[in-house]
Amino acid sequence: MAEINVTPMVDVMLVLLIIFMVTAPLLVAGVPVNLPDARAKALDQDQKPVAISLDAAGKLFVNDAEISAADLPDTLTRIVARSADKPPQILLRADERLDYGRIMRVMGELNRAGLNRVALVTISQDSP
Repeated sequence: MAEINVTPMVDVMLVLLIIFMVTAPLLVAGVPVNLPDARAKALDQDQKPVAISLDAAGKLFVNDAEISAADLPDTLTRIVARSADKPPQILLRADERLDYGRIMRVMGELNRAGLNRVALVTISQDSP
């Protein structure tokens, strides 16, 4: 009999499907933040930026790692020390419900550390 038995192939495909279904949600990581809308275009980037996020509760994150506000100056100093030629771009994401002073304190620390290439991340709004 010259038939191809497809049962092993179907078993392998189902196992692969289950593996991808389980691992796909784990690949999407980040800090949940409600970003304000803006009509600005995306920025061109020459190196990987550093993401600093403030969530709705006011928690501070640097590249998805939570840090305290007291540790922010030391963390920024380490970021500047790692980049010898020019400081990296900073992507500042803040929840729209946070007060302006909290965001400005973070921006002040960025400026004091010498990180002046700061971009405020927003949700792009379709133009009318």
